[in-house]
Amino acid sequence: MSSGSQKVVIVPCSGIGKPFGTVSREAAYEVCDNMKPGDTRLVALSKLVLGDNEARDIVTRNQTVTIDGCTKMCAAKMVRQSGGTIAKEMTVFDAFRRHKDLKPDGIAELNDQGIKLAQVIAREVAEIVVEVTQSGKGDNNG
Repeated sequence: MSSGSQKVVIVPCSGIGKPFGTVSREAAYEVCDNMKPGDTRLVALSKLVLGDNEARDIVTRNQTVTIDGCTKMCAAKMVRQSGGTIAKEMTVFDAFRRHKDLKPDGIAELNDQGIKLAQVIAREVAEIVVEVTQSGKGDNNG
């Protein structure tokens, strides 16, 4: 990344106990930990729900990608409610519709198809991170 200070915030679903929620979190971890660690910052949805000041500050100063498990779009709604700007809203359900062969199962540990679906989503998110960071619309405040 060119400026070194810009970050894209990734806010995954918190759908605990649901395979699509687990896929969203696994995709977020893959992007933030392995694919784009210097360009991203993970913010837990629960922090926004609880009104955590640091989490709200992070989403208001940075472009955000939300990864929701279902069409309720809880992550996207909370980012907006917290004053954040969303570069891209994604849902695991939409990705699954494009990849019907990757039906996720499991909660604490995803099956192989769930892991593959998380990787598909992670690649899509990583591409968005590149677009945002190259356009210079990440964090302007460090």
